[in-house]
Amino acid sequence: MARRQGRGGVVRVQQAQRQQVEWRPLALDELLTDDHSARLVWAYVDGLDLAAFYEPIAAVEGGVGRNPIDPKILLALWLQATIDGIGSARRLDRMCREHLTYLWMCGGVTVNYHTLADFRVRHADRLDQLLTQSVATLLHQELIDLNRVAQDGMRVRASAGSSSFRRKPTLEKCLQEAEEQLKVLREERESDDVSAEDRRVKGARERAARERAERVQAALEEREKIVPKMERRKKGSGDEARASTTDPEARKMKMGDGGFRPAYNVQFATTTETRVIVGLDVVNAGTDGGQLQPMYEQLIERYSQRPEEYLADAGFSNLEAITHLEANGTNVYLPITDEEKKRSQGRDPHAPMPGDSQEVEAWRARMGTDEAKEIYKERASSAEFSNATCRNRGLNQFNVRSLAKAKAVALWHALAHNFQRLLALTRQRSTMAT
Repeated sequence: MARRQGRGGVVRVQQAQRQQVEWRPLALDELLTDDHSARLVWAYVDGLDLAAFYEPIAAVEGGVGRNPIDPKILLALWLQATIDGIGSARRLDRMCREHLTYLWMCGGVTVNYHTLADFRVRHADRLDQLLTQSVATLLHQELIDLNRVAQDGMRVRASAGSSSFRRKPTLEKCLQEAEEQLKVLREERESDDVSAEDRRVKGARERAARERAERVQAALEEREKIVPKMERRKKGSGDEARASTTDPEARKMKMGDGGFRPAYNVQFATTTETRVIVGLDVVNAGTDGGQLQPMYEQLIERYSQRPEEYLADAGFSNLEAITHLEANGTNVYLPITDEEKKRSQGRDPHAPMPGDSQEVEAWRARMGTDEAKEIYKERASSAEFSNATCRNRGLNQFNVRSLAKAKAVALWHALAHNFQRLLALTRQRSTMAT
């Protein structure tokens, strides 16, 4: 022990004793303040209808089998993790063992990263139902409305390397090699002179080889979907079409910095006044063109009502979609393509064009008014706000592969975003009431 000299001699101080065993009668619930954010998350999850999550559980009263982890715990963990910008199951696993917030949420239940990772992407359909349910509740409470909705897309980096994209001959060669390797591994595992431990190891290698062969086969199938699009857009021969061997559904897209990388296109529909995400989709199309009408139909299917006004940027310009929305009674606010160029040529960009439907003519004329320009300004502060907040929470690159899993991750971000908006809107209503 180090001796410290003071003015009157060697000093006496209270020193840290970290090896001393002590009994502290404390409950986890006493370690968090009453207003801690984790309690709000838990209360929110506790109020959701989670019947769809409990339905597949086979462990029942009077039956056999191990009790699974309560889906409520896993939901709360991932919701809190998404709010905190944690996108890795391994990191969340570590937080559940070391961080008080997550220890409190677990409540003594042990979780591992396999369980967390599986739960995150396995329940995309149920998460989608939760999004509809939560927004419907906000509509019922009149905290939000669907009078004016804005749509925007953002490209999120996929979990695939640019070098993983291969042409058809290379993919066929990779598939042949993977199948040959799989055949050899199966023969080795089934050999009589292999011990039980070696059989497990070889079984793991066989599984990895089988998954690789499946990915390459999927890449070949995805490549065939790309060929007609390339030929239709006259972007080179179909022989140049490539697909990724690690994430076959990913596509190379132009990113915000001008570079091209594997990515997915995440689409959000957001209410302009309250900035709540009411619609979501993930596609592997590199542009937003063609995404307007599907999102519009999705909103009608979710909430049995149509938006009165719909905002989107010029990238969504599609005359058929505009005609459809306008014919259904929704006013579209979308900039005229090449408006400045047409003006410089002495043409009125808001005048009817040959072949325009009545609905398109009405849209062109509307976008020439000062009122429409003021309404359109709300797009950036709503749709781009949703994109920015999700980016700030870590939605910059997916660490999962496939469209379905990417959509599941995007749904977690939408639910976390809407939870934060619910708190803000509730506080706002309370303030106005007082």
